This record gives sequence, C-alpha cells and structure tokens, in this order.
Amino acid sequence: MHIPATLVRGGTSKCWLFNQVDVPTDRAALERLLVAAYGAGDPVELDGVGGATPTTSKAAVVGVSPAPGVDVDYLFAQVGIGTGTVEWTSNCGNCATGVALYAVSKGLVPVTGDRTRVVMRNTNTGAVLEGTVDTPGGVVRHFGRQTVPGTRAGGVGVDLAFRDPARSPLPTGRAVQELRVGSEPVRVSMVAAGAPVVLVDAVRAGRTGAEPLPRVSADVPWLRAVRHAAAPLMGLPVPGDAVPKVGLVGPPVAYTTTLGDAVDAGEYDVSVRMLSMNAPHPAIGLTSAVAVASAGLLEGSVVARVTGGPSAEWLRLGTPAGVVAVRCSDVRGGVPGRVTVRRAARLLADARIYVPETGGYAA
Repeated sequence: MHIPATLVRGGTSKCWLFNQVDVPTDRAALERLLVAAYGAGDPVELDGVGGATPTTSKAAVVGVSPAPGVDVDYLFAQVGIGTGTVEWTSNCGNCATGVALYAVSKGLVPVTGDRTRVVMRNTNTGAVLEGTVDTPGGVVRHFGRQTVPGTRAGGVGVDLAFRDPARSPLPTGRAVQELRVGSEPVRVSMVAAGAPVVLVDAVRAGRTGAEPLPRVSADVPWLRAVRHAAAPLMGLPVPGDAVPKVGLVGPPVAYTTTLGDAVDAGEYDVSVRMLSMNAPHPAIGLTSAVAVASAGLLEGSVVARVTGGPSAEWLRLGTPAGVVAVRCSDVRGGVPGRVTVRRAARLLADARIYVPETGGYAA
C-alpha cells in the first residue's frame, strides 16, 4: 500500500505531514502505520522514511478544524527510533511552523496578502498557535532566505506565536525547589508553559548550562532521572521520554556553536541545553523555548536567578546551535498571553510512502 505525504522542514526539525483524510482515525491503527512507514523498529530506521534522530523522526496529521476561530488541527507524533512505538503526549513548535506553511501551500487557508495568518490547534495538548507566513505579493513561496540557528539553509519566514501558553505556569505552586534525585538534591524550576518542562540550575549541579553536546550526552541518564523524579510532582504519573522535557540553564559564557560560529557572553541572556527524547537537542525545541521564556518572568525561578530578576519582553537563549530570541507579550501577573519566535519553513517533497503490509496496519 502507499500513503500520500509531504515532507517539511520547520525550523531545525523535519516532519512528514499527512492529510487526515488519507490516514486512519483510530489511534492504534495510525500508530501501526507510522511505525511501519518509518521503519521505527530499527534503530537506524533504514527501511523506512524516519530520520533516525529525535528531530527528524516526527509526523503530524493535519486537517481543517471544526473549532470556531481555528483554521487547522494537527495531531503530532514523535515516532520512536528502534522502539517500534509512537509518543503522543507532546507538541512540536518546529513542526507547527511547517504545518503553517503546508496549510497555506495546500489551500487549507487562503492567502491574505503579504503575510498570511494560520491559526492551528494541537490536538495532543489543546494548545492554540498562530503561524504568520510570509506570502509577499500574495504568493506562496517554496524558497526563502529566512534562517534560524542550527542551519545555514534559508526558508520561508514564519512567525510562530503560542497563545496563552502558561495559564497555570507552576504545577507545584513553587518557582524553585529542591528535587531529590537518588541521594542528590537538584535545584529545579518545574514549569508548564508550551509543554511541561523541568529546568535544572546548572551551576548548582556542577555544570555550566553551556556544555558541548558530547558532554550533555554523558548526562542523559542523570537528566532522565531528573525527569522521572519530577513527573509525578507535575501531575504526570507515568513519565515517558517526551514529557516532561528536561534541560540545564545557566549564565551566559562565550562558546562556539555546532556550526563553528563564536558567540560572546554578551550576546545572550541565559544558556540552555535541553534533551529531545533521550538525546541532546541540537538547538532547542520551541515548546522548551516557550517554557524557558515563561520561567524568566517568574521571580525566583532558576532562569530569573540567572538574569538577575524577571526578564523583559525579549529573552535571548544561548543554544548549541546559536542564539534564539523569544518574545513574551501581553504579560499579566508574570504570565505571558503570547510567546513568539521567528522561524523558517520549507516544503521539501510531496511523496507516496510505500508501507509494508507486514507492519500490521489496518484501516
């Protein structure tokens, strides 16, 4: 059998997008389909379309939304690598960037001039996002010059805004607390904004928050233990590999990006190193960026302690790939009404994915 799909790059992720009319509505059948199509039982995903990294083994099912004021719904899937499973509890802002361009390119949302707004609902979490796509002259472009940290390739510019990402940003009611991880106390901020996220005070934990990726890789077992210790406190009693997201934050220091560019300590406000599933994120997931920026607005959080107090409208995050600027607006009582990041997207291919019948897929 074969399934039509579109491959997009959104920010620093790649994601196969499926129209909801082409795939099963039953979640179990959809999971079998994705596992078979991606070759997800194989740790290198060789016999499938998976990219064998957490940032390139993603999928989303997209369709016109029945909700008032929302243009499209999308169901996000983090396809496991070598696990033969799919994780359904999270969202991906980078993929949402690609969904916005896809919606305009495929005619799900009409072009409205030089910039076209797409209102999207992530059905995994209920989050509502706005992607404002550059459509100069009322034309949908397939190529562009907008770049993002982590790649020198250009794409179509998309402003991605998260609406009301943190209605109740502190699931434990505390901006900072000591978390017992084995016999070790770890100072963290547990934030629910964009996604449930655990942010570790890097300096208190004997790190910097600006470690190179190989050093972060060595800390993956420890960071997973932090995630699992925090999950029940955040109302997530069955911790998985996707949520809560977990990472280190620390003060700005000079460092070299993964592309070899030098970044001075004065060019950004806080160092961030996050995991994506169980591997260091090569940049930062946008839901994590939202959480870090939201934490920066909270007095006493591990982010605010780095910046010297609640941050201003813009917060510059020093990631392995470079500096990502995040804007918080409509802030009331330390809670942002909107969090916006400038991104880029590109449609890479329209394809038919040939799915083995042995994958156990049944419509």
